[in-house]
Amino acid sequence: MRRPSPGAASVEEEFLDIAIDRDSDEPIYRQLVRRIQAMIHTGALPVGFRLPPERRLAASLGVNRSTVLNAYRELKALGLVDAHVGRGTAVLQPPAAPARHGAGTVADVPWRQLFRGDAARSRDPIIADLLATTERRDLISFSIGLPAPELLPIEIVSGLTDDILGTAGPASLLHCPTEGHTPLRDTLAQWLTSRGIHARTSEVLVVSGSQQGLDLLARIFIDPGDVVVVEEPSYIGALHVFRSAQARLIGVPVDADGMRTDILASVLDHHRPKFIYTLPTFQNPSGAVMSLERRRHLLELAARRQVPIVEDDPYSELRYGGDALPSVKALDERGLVIYLSTFSKVLLPGLRIGYMVVPPVVLRRLVLAKQGVDLHTNTFGQFLLERFVRGGHFSAHLDGLKSAYRRRRDLMAAALQGDSRLSLDVRVPDGGFYIWFGIPNGVNQGALVAAAADRGVTFLPGQACFAAEPAENAIRLNFTHCAEESISVGIGRLLESVREVASTTRRSSREGASTSPVV
Repeated sequence: MRRPSPGAASVEEEFLDIAIDRDSDEPIYRQLVRRIQAMIHTGALPVGFRLPPERRLAASLGVNRSTVLNAYRELKALGLVDAHVGRGTAVLQPPAAPARHGAGTVADVPWRQLFRGDAARSRDPIIADLLATTERRDLISFSIGLPAPELLPIEIVSGLTDDILGTAGPASLLHCPTEGHTPLRDTLAQWLTSRGIHARTSEVLVVSGSQQGLDLLARIFIDPGDVVVVEEPSYIGALHVFRSAQARLIGVPVDADGMRTDILASVLDHHRPKFIYTLPTFQNPSGAVMSLERRRHLLELAARRQVPIVEDDPYSELRYGGDALPSVKALDERGLVIYLSTFSKVLLPGLRIGYMVVPPVVLRRLVLAKQGVDLHTNTFGQFLLERFVRGGHFSAHLDGLKSAYRRRRDLMAAALQGDSRLSLDVRVPDGGFYIWFGIPNGVNQGALVAAAADRGVTFLPGQACFAAEPAENAIRLNFTHCAEESISVGIGRLLESVREVASTTRRSSREGASTSPVV
């Protein structure tokens, strides 16, 4: 982890005092780009120097935050800075000056200039960064939403693999319909019906993980500027997809009973969204469960405004306590709900198999979009999943997961609640993968990411889960992926990091109380 140089404070003071010419015809953001670019190339801003947050620089210069944001985005496109959620915007090694090319030489391709104009809208590659940590054996990772690798049903999968190759042969390794392997769609329709979701085979679409389902929905529904209503906080992968589609996200707060449908009603009075996105059961990241009353109110509001609901339901099978509630789709009598789920959280994440239940007219459009992406989902994985569910293995596998994950959840909660030196808000869910962990308001999440990484622990900064400014200072901790013996160790390191950053923040506040702000 790169640390600022000892002179970073004086460099920042100089940076905050960048001269701008308000009478110039050149836009202010372009002036900022030009001046910061010069400071980087001359070495006045060293590699690794973290630029001030947009709000702070905007306040210092007396300009709009959007002006600074546009400047930072252009600097990133020029390859001069890089930005990550929770870590800020840091100076990179400037690209080498282009070499003079003589006869017979080939210049480097200007890749950055060839990207789509809206490429910057995809925000930070935080999901890719988190997935990259799965191969690190030196980290205790509470950041990634994966099941426990040692609980994967390897022996059953091995036996089914031999059986499929022996009976289905080449058919299991060839193409299949874009809609999905028909026997799997039949099996899924029957299984969903047993859970109160009345689904016909013609309404079931198999997708390459629920992430692809979200991407396909964005492709067929969202035009640039369209409004999408999301929960706050919400699943970071969904926010990434909708932002990439250039949607305008309107957040509705979540409390212990799920999405605040009273606030949603007010939102729908002023906006007509393409759809409402919700994770009503063991919400990611908060773990909240939408109450039955709010589920019915959500459906009532959607019906009154004729707005579809996208129900993302990856965790409802992982309940460790409390009473089960019907899914929003199971309560839907008007065909308003698009239902989305996956086997990545409860079975084999590497297969990348999810499924959707949609009206036939929507399924046809999704199929056309999917044909342009991957033709169809992994054929052999669909054969394997169909045999696993139809053979009765799934229920027993779920029982084993719930028993193990309940113990891990309780271990993590006890470790978090056992520190009396910190005032912590620990929300222990009745199911799912995550504990939503409120940290002291003075603790900067970017500083905490760095401090925890130095101790070999990772987590997901909660600020990445909001469509707008975070409404609370919280982080997301996964309790399913780590072995039991690593949980207490990792939480101990995380709490040490929280205390360190909180102490540094208090000390900085005291030292800064007698000084005048830089303006």
